[in-house]
Amino acid sequence: MCGIVGYVGPRDAVPVIVDGLRRLEYRGYDSAGIAVVANGRLERRRAVGKLRNLEESLRADPLKGDFGIGHTRWATHGRPSEENAHPHQDCHGRVVVVHNGIIENYLPLKQRLSRAGHRFVTQTDTEVVAHLVESHLDGPGSLETAVRRAMGEMEGIYALVLIDRDEPQRLVGARKGPPLVVGLGEGEQYLASDVPALLAHTRDFVFLGDGEVVVLTPQGVTLTDEGGRRLERAPQRITWDPVQAEKGGYRHFMLKEIHEQPTAVRDTLLGRFSLDEGEVHLEELGAAAEELRRARRVLLLACG
Repeated sequence: MCGIVGYVGPRDAVPVIVDGLRRLEYRGYDSAGIAVVANGRLERRRAVGKLRNLEESLRADPLKGDFGIGHTRWATHGRPSEENAHPHQDCHGRVVVVHNGIIENYLPLKQRLSRAGHRFVTQTDTEVVAHLVESHLDGPGSLETAVRRAMGEMEGIYALVLIDRDEPQRLVGARKGPPLVVGLGEGEQYLASDVPALLAHTRDFVFLGDGEVVVLTPQGVTLTDEGGRRLERAPQRITWDPVQAEKGGYRHFMLKEIHEQPTAVRDTLLGRFSLDEGEVHLEELGAAAEELRRARRVLLLACG
């Protein structure tokens, strides 16, 4: 389970993204990162550990951009490290991606792309997405098409958000499994893994369905299905306060955690087995075991 935030609009994207990540940090404490574009230049900052480490890095070496994406990571493929932290980029530093989920066929895709000359620098399945999208780019303005083509080759579950250095003021998101929500603003738009990340900025949301692709620009949002057909979906007005939103509609946090246990167990175990090496990552299972122990404590408390 990881947290995703994206922003496009007239404001400096960095504070908006970092604020959203702070509200999603419960989705991953292993590392955090951000990528923004300003004046045709794409820059990243990433840090191991909690979000405060990324914030310290940004204070020491500030970034500024008018569109970008951010991520807080719970490690699946690849140990927690700055190298493995999102966002990941393609060979030329043109496309960057953040991802929540798992690409099950990443290894054959990685092998094929490596033979075609792509250079991989991380242990993650997510880096494959950046290179796969790069392989489908036909030129400026083709990011959405490239993402759609890549989706046709990927197996697994994912929520993705990508930006292209050469496509100013444009985010592309896609969903198959994990949640992805669009926040609607006036002359600015947002993307996130969950509503609480964006409640400080908007109350109007569009929820993506499986197989859907969304394109965000400051002027508006375009939503399409797997075949590229335009979808019209009325936004939902969220009236919860941030605390209510974090409870997900449940009366209290314990009830929410009880109902989330199946998802927590599934997400905890995702990617703990290395398809590259045919081995179990014991250090990662240690983190997974701690999460399972926490889930067990919650259930025992609930049962009295």
